[in-house]
Amino acid sequence: MVRKPQKTDETMTEYADLFAAGSLEIKNRSLHDQVANRVRDMIIEGILEPGSRIDEARLIEDLGVSRTPFREALRTLAAEGLVIVRPSKGSTVRKLTPEDVFSMLEVLGHLERLAGELACARSSDAEIAELAALHDRMMEFYAARDRMPYYKLNQEFHTRLTALSKNQTLIEMQGNLQARLKRIRYIGNRDPENWSGAVRDHEDMIAALTARDGRRLGDAMARHLSNTWERVKDSI
Repeated sequence: MVRKPQKTDETMTEYADLFAAGSLEIKNRSLHDQVANRVRDMIIEGILEPGSRIDEARLIEDLGVSRTPFREALRTLAAEGLVIVRPSKGSTVRKLTPEDVFSMLEVLGHLERLAGELACARSSDAEIAELAALHDRMMEFYAARDRMPYYKLNQEFHTRLTALSKNQTLIEMQGNLQARLKRIRYIGNRDPENWSGAVRDHEDMIAALTARDGRRLGDAMARHLSNTWERVKDSI
């Protein structure tokens, strides 16, 4: 019988060194994930406009990929609610009406209010510290006025804060709505005054979270989503 090699203290030290150096990090994503990320960014930034037909042949050529990973990427984006795929009729970028946006932000506000309250009650000190560190990185991008990296960390902040609720149903519902509102949340920071207002909202959120003040954090989360509607309603 072949015995499984035992991990010596020396081996474990080597593993620890590799983790510390980031050498074991899996950096290569599947091709369809890379394509989905690029097309998603094009939708968020408005390069692919809401309601427009997606020119598959041109994008396949521009991205330098084959049809299979591109079609897989479109299915991913369709599942997120960003794209409408119609067999034999092509794909279009989903266009939300003002009523769509208002109703989704209204529900998302209530979900994130609950997420904030539960996060304060259920998260560990280490989890709160990690989220505060993410917030600090986000503020660095704001200071540099680097909008897309700020936006992506902003989305991660809301996702990870909701995850601290430890409520899987809530996490899934929040994630579904957040995915559909990616473009809307991005244009909410287009105006410098609106962006600074969103940053003030986030400062309130992180202060409430670190103080474990659930009611205050819940109110801040709900207010942030209400303010988002005021920032985007004239741009839809």
